[in-house]
Amino acid sequence: QVQLVESGGGLVQAGGSLRLSCAASGNILSINAMGWYRQAPGKQRELVAHISSGRSTNYADSVKGRFTISRENAKNRVYLQMNSLNAEDTAVYYCYINLQMTYYWGQGTQVTVSS
Repeated sequence: QVQLVESGGGLVQAGGSLRLSCAASGNILSINAMGWYRQAPGKQRELVAHISSGRSTNYADSVKGRFTISRENAKNRVYLQMNSLNAEDTAVYYCYINLQMTYYWGQGTQVTVSS
């Protein structure tokens, strides 16, 4: 079985920064893509950032230039550095991995940005 555990969420003032971390454990040989989605109240879940096995990255337009995704393969971890946060970034953030054509999800971590 594969488990993902996120950490690093919390309450931050507008303009501040947070770093989310997601650790994958279990029967893992080689992770393909990794990334982060978020879901704000009353809104659909949206892709925030994606990183491939070759470390190519994609970002939502709303976070480009402010968020940075990275991965640490030796520890099966993916990170999301979030800078210049604003109220529109308030959401539950979910990490995911793609492992042998199957997607696995974390339980989510709340990020709240106060204005």
